[in-house]
Amino acid sequence: MLEIVGVFVAAAILFGLVHDQVTARVCVEYFTVAHERIVDSESPTVLGLVWGVVATWWAGALAGLVVSLAAREGPWPRLGWRHFVRPAAWLVIAMACSASMAGIAGFFLTQHGIIRIVPDFAEAIAAPRHARFMADVFAHLASYGIGLGGSVVIAVRALVVRSRMGAL
Repeated sequence: MLEIVGVFVAAAILFGLVHDQVTARVCVEYFTVAHERIVDSESPTVLGLVWGVVATWWAGALAGLVVSLAAREGPWPRLGWRHFVRPAAWLVIAMACSASMAGIAGFFLTQHGIIRIVPDFAEAIAAPRHARFMADVFAHLASYGIGLGGSVVIAVRALVVRSRMGAL
């Protein structure tokens, strides 16, 4: 079980490191204004590295726990960690694609006045940066949403595979 959790923690952290390197460069205020200060730095690189780990390891651990329970518990044959490397990689790709599309959507929706940044952040972030900030918000929300949903799909798929193996 720990190996399966490890696959998902590693995938989540690798995704988070790359994702937050990008989003920290799109709008550093997403990390410096909208998040608790956990490191005394304004550097997009440092913020992306720190938040890339802090904000993702637990999501990977939770996903890995759900998938590992689906893969190992109960009367059916068990699935090993290698069975989940490819699905975890595809999940990361889906998260990256959805984050990119959502980020672009958030930027344009804000740029064209269709949505607005919440007032608390609007005062703390310069108006020309609002669309960039919302791009980051949308990208992060999409990442978590697809990560959560994708993990459930992988867990359900594991149960289906195991039940078929047990029926043979």
